[in-house]
Amino acid sequence: MSYDPKKLLRTISGNVVKTRRDLKWSQQELAERSRISRRMIGMIESGASNVSLATLGHIAAAFNKTFSELVDDRAAGHDLLPDRGLRLWQGGRPGTRVDLLQSFPAARTVELWKWTIAPGDRYQGEPDLPGYREVVYVVRGELTLEREGGTQVLRAGDSLAFPSDHPYAFLNSGKGSLSFILNVVA
Repeated sequence: MSYDPKKLLRTISGNVVKTRRDLKWSQQELAERSRISRRMIGMIESGASNVSLATLGHIAAAFNKTFSELVDDRAAGHDLLPDRGLRLWQGGRPGTRVDLLQSFPAARTVELWKWTIAPGDRYQGEPDLPGYREVVYVVRGELTLEREGGTQVLRAGDSLAFPSDHPYAFLNSGKGSLSFILNVVA
């Protein structure tokens, strides 16, 4: 996952300008709705400002968009993040970074779970209510996810969001321990 701050700023600038114009808002209206100064909005739109993650969050909320829709450079939105996420910030020292792994709108509840599955073990998930989604992030090992559409293998560092209102199973078909983080979103 490479980090190109100039490309990221161009993408953000273009998305902010396009969305604001589509909504027929002035820079002042966006500033008022996002609680960001009109001067900062102008700097963001011109690509002249290294915008903070918090500021982007305020702008995304004002537009009623997800954070990833605001920073994504593809025509489609939040389901098309690169396989290993999108690097949004990188510090001055090697290894310091912020990567957006998955994003989608949520209406009510988010639960965070830590899972560990021994080699050869399996968990058969029951379907959740319509509208529920799960997000998995593999910390260690190899997770085999079985769903109606087929089987998918996720390795350490991989993440995936999927609707959980159909049967699914988590399986450790590897030789070592499997550890992953799971978010349930309603």
